Amino acid sequence: ARPLTERRVDMHGFCNPSDFQRSPYLSARGNIANIFRGSTEEGYKAYHADKYDEDKNPNGIINFGTSENKLCFDLMSKRLTQTDMNLMEPPLLQYPDWKGHMFLREEVARFLTYYCKAPAPLKAENVIVLNGCGSLFSALATVLCDPGEAVLIATPFYGGITQSVFLYGNVKLVYAYLDSKITGTSTRPFQLTVEKLEKALQDARAEGVTVRALILLNPQNPLGDIYSLSELRDYLEFAKRHELHVIVDEIYMLSVFDESATFHSVLGMDRLPDPQRTHVMWGISKDFAVSGIRFGTLYTENQDVANAVASLCYFHGVCGPVQHKVAQLLRDRGESVTPYWINQVYLRANHARLKAAHTYVTDELKTLGVPFLNRNAGFFVWIDFRKYLKTGTFEEEMLLWRRFLDNKVLLSCGKAFECSEPGWFRIIFADKTHRLQLGMQRIRKVLEEREQEILAEEKEQPCQSDQDGKADSTDEVIFVSRHQEPTCAGSSNLGDLIGLLQQQMRSSDWLQKNTAEQFV
Repeated sequence: ARPLTERRVDMHGFCNPSDFQRSPYLSARGNIANIFRGSTEEGYKAYHADKYDEDKNPNGIINFGTSENKLCFDLMSKRLTQTDMNLMEPPLLQYPDWKGHMFLREEVARFLTYYCKAPAPLKAENVIVLNGCGSLFSALATVLCDPGEAVLIATPFYGGITQSVFLYGNVKLVYAYLDSKITGTSTRPFQLTVEKLEKALQDARAEGVTVRALILLNPQNPLGDIYSLSELRDYLEFAKRHELHVIVDEIYMLSVFDESATFHSVLGMDRLPDPQRTHVMWGISKDFAVSGIRFGTLYTENQDVANAVASLCYFHGVCGPVQHKVAQLLRDRGESVTPYWINQVYLRANHARLKAAHTYVTDELKTLGVPFLNRNAGFFVWIDFRKYLKTGTFEEEMLLWRRFLDNKVLLSCGKAFECSEPGWFRIIFADKTHRLQLGMQRIRKVLEEREQEILAEEKEQPCQSDQDGKADSTDEVIFVSRHQEPTCAGSSNLGDLIGLLQQQMRSSDWLQKNTAEQFV
């Protein structure tokens, strides 16, 4: 086996480490951290250097890459500035219990009991508060694994976890690769099965890698999958058989925006197969649209794990005034036993806005004939751009990603999520209508240009139908055939007519008069 540092950078693989010059001022760990930052944040840094502003910088970059909810500033700013939020008492300005102030932990326990539908009241003593779920991943990896050991995770997954577990704890990830094919036990694209987990675990052990834990993302980022109770039980039973800890990230649990989809929390299960090795994470950054407030919480019945993580809270604490504000936010019960403002005002409006924005983006994708995963959770759509790759390589995927960035729209490419198939991208739709419209126009421009280039390259080839690299046409993937049909001279069809009409509609002022907010 190659050295850990070499393996880890290669596995991350976003860019070539040789592109970075080793700094004489940094340790080996410092240089690796520098490589991680440079390879993963190129687009993020470009965005902050040239951020779109409707008035001040209309030609700036529109960010469809960072998973943030930008739809609810009006609701949250109003709630967070109400008088009950502005308390200042001595305990809030002094060192707290490193697990968090007890008044906040009690409120978190009650909140999770209600929204996770726990069969019995959850206990405040099992709650720990840190400054974000990234810190929680880092802390858990450090206390559950020794340096060089590994955590099992299914790909594609939120790439920030890679840095969280590696940079401090020197813990790496073992991948259970998922793909878009529907074969065997996989009844939907990118389906996680116990068989895939078993294979990844055994392959890692065959290479001499010690795996200590399994990470589950539910709802899943970037796929938007919501695991059923039976699936969750199967994954937890698998982990118990192999004595693996299970870290369950439920940070999008209240961002399921369609009534047809039902979220099941691990904390809502009647019986956990291995409660001492099951650890659940949640935070307010996604569900309450406040990613700038760093707050995450861990629920674990294992007091050894709780105390070990708490020792790291010294580095990752949440300041007292913020703890008070979060407690007030979570306890907003009004006159009833259920959270009044949260249920009746915030969640109702947030879900409607998410659904309208999701509908707008997915309708645009259908117009373009671009397949995508049809899900109803989170802020993202997992899109299949494979037909825009001539050779189907990750190098070509990166070129397409840079082309989007050059046209002032930031997306996330599949390699950032360790996707096994080149050509998949994630787009964030939780944004205001005018930015969605302009961003989709820029995306459309890139795709239409790329389509014409491919057609020109294939002009001398005989007309034939090639289904390689196309998504499966199932209920799980929305598949529009207009751009998938073989293009021959004179092959005008109904799809072309519809496309022309839609293009004319986009060029009029119809969208300006009929916004997603008005539909809501």
